[in-house]
Parts: sequence; structure tokens; C-alpha cells
Amino acid sequence: MDGEISTDEVKELLEDDADVRIVDIRDERSFEHSHIPDSENIPFNQLMDRIDELDGEDHIVTVCPHGKASVQAAQLIGSYEGTADARVESMEGGLDKYGMKHGLVREDDEAETTEQESPF
Repeated sequence: MDGEISTDEVKELLEDDADVRIVDIRDERSFEHSHIPDSENIPFNQLMDRIDELDGEDHIVTVCPHGKASVQAAQLIGSYEGTADARVESMEGGLDKYGMKHGLVREDDEAETTEQESPF
């Protein structure tokens, strides 16, 4: 793991259309409720079985509700041989902080950003 990344830095990466994979480790239901635009859902309990989906990536950011479990996920991903050359970071403050600052989207309406909504 390469450390933590701020919510503002994640927002900038997305706005700049950077080559980054945002991996939301919450369960599928929580992800469908709200998430960061263009993020993908790999629940923490499935991460070991699906980690090969991240092979060859250059930059991976893990996210969770408060930025705690995503640290563990980033450490796991960073220790995987297929991501040895990747920059792997956990988003500091989690989705709660990101959602309050930048808004989140819902699965049923990707185009609409939900401002000031907690992801829970």
C-alpha cells in the first residue's frame, strides 16, 4: 500500500479522467444505494477471489464508509503479485467524507449526483 489519498485528490483524478480504478469494498446493496461516479464494487469478502481483476493496473484507490477497512483492502491488494507495480491507496475519510463534500450517485440514476447524502 502506498498510503492514503484525500477525497479532493480522488475527485481531481476523476475530473481529469485519470487512469485510476476506484474499488468500493462495501456490500452490493450499499454500493447500489450510492457510490462515487465510475467506481466499481468488489465487496471486501469477495476481494481474495476477485483480486486478479486488478492485474496490471497502474493506480488503484480503495474506498469504504469511513476509510478504515479500505486501508486493509489496499494492503491486501498491494501485496498481490499482479498489482506489484501499481500505486495502491486508501481514500482517507471514506465515502462519508467524500459524499458530504462532492456528492455520490445512485445505481438507478448514474447521471444524477446526490449532494450532501451519507452513503449509509
